[in-house]
Amino acid sequence: MDAIRVGALLDDTKFDLRLTLVAGKQGLSRRISSSRIQKPGLVLAGFTEYLHKERVQVFGNTEMSYLATLPRERSVEVLRSFFGQDVSCLVVTKGLQPPPEMMAAADEAGVPLLRTSHLSSNFIESVQNCLEDVLTAQTSMHGVLLDVFGVGILLLGKSGIGKSEIALDLIMRGHRLVADDIVDVKRKTPESVFGAGSEIIKHHMEIRGLGIINIKDLFGVAAIRERKKIEIVLELVEWDPNVEYDRLGVEERKFRILDVEIPMLVVPVRPGRNMTTIVEVAARNHLLKLQGHHSAREFQERLNRAIALAPGGRVGEIDVE
Repeated sequence: MDAIRVGALLDDTKFDLRLTLVAGKQGLSRRISSSRIQKPGLVLAGFTEYLHKERVQVFGNTEMSYLATLPRERSVEVLRSFFGQDVSCLVVTKGLQPPPEMMAAADEAGVPLLRTSHLSSNFIESVQNCLEDVLTAQTSMHGVLLDVFGVGILLLGKSGIGKSEIALDLIMRGHRLVADDIVDVKRKTPESVFGAGSEIIKHHMEIRGLGIINIKDLFGVAAIRERKKIEIVLELVEWDPNVEYDRLGVEERKFRILDVEIPMLVVPVRPGRNMTTIVEVAARNHLLKLQGHHSAREFQERLNRAIALAPGGRVGEIDVE
């Protein structure tokens, strides 16, 4: 999402913003497009060059005390100048009562004037968390997200290939479900994406023949997670004897989600393959790679050295197929 309305902050219940509208009701449709907050103290002294209009503006005890020292005529002039900069909104913290000239200037400019009982530092932290949660890039995907040995694994594959059944087996082995069927994905940093379950079907799973089951009720709170970083994408495909699947794992594939590249594995499914164990081993192997040990590459290097040292062997790199 690129921006949110100022009015959405008044409706928030998740981040305990404690906001009430004081003046400028006609401006609640103004938009906030940045999660960063600004305390524009120097603007009150007339320096407006670095005023960021797309941010939430915050007046705390310092700014309000400074305004109280000004003659009324000067205070009116300063406040009209500030609200005339077309800012998105102004929040007064610590439960301080805005003076009449501030409310009049906000109404005149059509800029929402809000008040919160939080201290400035507490409110800034809360509203930044709120805006980061709302403004971050997000999408939804069809798949199953699990926490396996602490590794976030997103199972992909066409409907009916067995994603939910594999997930259920993993849960019975002590691993944790994050989302089934619909995975809501958000990019938290430029290099990481997190997945969570949809509010409507969170903690639920569809098993053909059984119907909808509630994992939290069946297995307890230890069997679920609310959110998890996606670290591996594992795509399940039907076994095709005419396709040459990766047998070494030297070259790593990538899957792009919200412009973030994530390691990807393509695993063929056929009767007799223990898919649950394969997923567990994929998680263990990922943890090993994070420790700097790449089993496939280390094997290839040992094989190359052995061939180079063998009588009649060719020195240098070889391609192992």
